[in-house]
Amino acid sequence: MQIGFIGIGVMGRPMTLNLLKAGYHVTVFARHPDKPEVQEVLNAGAKLAPSPRAVAMASDIVITMVPNSQQVEEVVAGPNGILEGAPSPPP
Repeated sequence: MQIGFIGIGVMGRPMTLNLLKAGYHVTVFARHPDKPEVQEVLNAGAKLAPSPRAVAMASDIVITMVPNSQQVEEVVAGPNGILEGAPSPPP
């Protein structure tokens, strides 16, 4: 299973590391990819995507761990958001 994770901070970093340790392939998006938390998950095997849309395109499931409702709306429904990269449901 391909897992996408958006929000690699205080809570997202350990959750992503646990997914990687469990053997999952994880693609991440972070607004600040140069932060040490993000580099740690990349060094552990995660792949970095350029947008939430790209995470959705590469994943079977996407987990978000962002701090507030506005950011949830941005990463899900905003430009280049998860909804733009999610597959259409079957008819």
